Amino acid sequence: MPAIISPALSNHSDLPISSLASPLSLATLAGVSSPSGTSVVGLNSSEASSTNEHSSPERASGSPTERQLAVDEKILNRLFWYFSACEKCILAQVCKAWRRVLYQSKFWVGLTPVLHTKELYNILPSGEKEFVNLQGFAIRGFDGFCLVGVSDLDICEFIDNYPLSKKGVKSMSLKRSTITDAGLEVMLEQMQGVVRLELSGCNDFTEAGLWSSLNARITSLSVSDCINVADDAIAAISQLLPNLTELNLQAYHVTDTALAYFTAKQGYTTHTLRLNSCWEITNHGVVNMVHSLPNLSVLSLSGCSKVTDDGVELVAENLRKLRSLDLSWCPRITDMALEYIACDLHKLEELVLDRCVRITDTGLSYLSTMSSLRSLYLRWCCQVQDFGLKHLLGMRSLRLLSLAGCPLLTTTGLSGLVQLQDLEELELTNCPGATPELFKYFSQHLPCCMRCKRHWRLNSTTTCKTNQNYSHHHTR
Repeated sequence: MPAIISPALSNHSDLPISSLASPLSLATLAGVSSPSGTSVVGLNSSEASSTNEHSSPERASGSPTERQLAVDEKILNRLFWYFSACEKCILAQVCKAWRRVLYQSKFWVGLTPVLHTKELYNILPSGEKEFVNLQGFAIRGFDGFCLVGVSDLDICEFIDNYPLSKKGVKSMSLKRSTITDAGLEVMLEQMQGVVRLELSGCNDFTEAGLWSSLNARITSLSVSDCINVADDAIAAISQLLPNLTELNLQAYHVTDTALAYFTAKQGYTTHTLRLNSCWEITNHGVVNMVHSLPNLSVLSLSGCSKVTDDGVELVAENLRKLRSLDLSWCPRITDMALEYIACDLHKLEELVLDRCVRITDTGLSYLSTMSSLRSLYLRWCCQVQDFGLKHLLGMRSLRLLSLAGCPLLTTTGLSGLVQLQDLEELELTNCPGATPELFKYFSQHLPCCMRCKRHWRLNSTTTCKTNQNYSHHHTR
């Protein structure tokens, strides 16, 4: 079943409307039965004429006032903001009036439809395949799509059948697909509006395909789990994408040499670089990177296991504009690296140190001097103890602290975190010291976390985070 991926939960999710607990209660208000069937349907134009043709608020029983309220577009335009994408897909089936309001593009901004190969075709009685009608997506103005498991032919069919494909699609993501060099070239040649491109798990295109298809309009590129990507791919990116602002790369065969390919123009424009699990990159590669891309504000070296404290020192000395740094899964990082960070990266707001197993309480003492740090992730830093937490208690700027999986933290040590009165999110998953009694204590003494109670993660409890992607089932 297709899904819609959102980068964030609804901004209005914290506004309570107890009488409108579900989309089904709204259907009741309208005087119609809830949509039948097992799928959650976001209607396309071919379905619009037949759905609830004889069942609408205009024909429903009840007082005139109730009927008028149920179709008052001014009210509906405000009301529908309170519902998730999945719920909006259900509500759009109630009647034409609701669909007309819900199909405004403003209700779908920031959402990306995810379509798998089998969902792109209908099987006709003759057994032949017919490409689905995508008009419903076009009406809502979707400018980004994620296609999963598609071939060159599927992509061509998508381009031919989606009305906005030529100019209106800004973002394309292909996952676990068999797109070839030729398919990639055709897609980017035909879809002239694409500025953000993601290729994940696509093993049939080569570096030659990147040379033949990439063009200067692309500003954001993500490549992961594509086996044919190595240093020459970075050469193509550096030569063909002068306006690149963001590069996300996960490639096992990229070496230090590739990080010297970036041009002076990219050194000025590129602000985000994520090198995830690039195992061959060493401190020499970090040298090349900091000189090629001096204006980075976001850097991830997550899983670059050969990078050491010396590499972090180079980052701290040369990338003073950094606001986010991810060093998770870098097992050679020690407390010394944290001293370099604390001394030089005065604008840093987010630091991720998950699985940096050599970090101790001493390292946390260095971080305690960072007045701008708002988010600190210490998941599974197995040497952090209660004494180290004491160093963090004076960090008044902290809004998010993750201590998930830290086995040495006790209930007593964790209870001291109530001194961080402005803390909005605290993650204590798999912490032995995170007891129900501690949660009750926090609920009484951490007022900001009380206002954001859904952010709590204690023991095995799973909650929603406002900065976490989520998916909603939905069809065309």
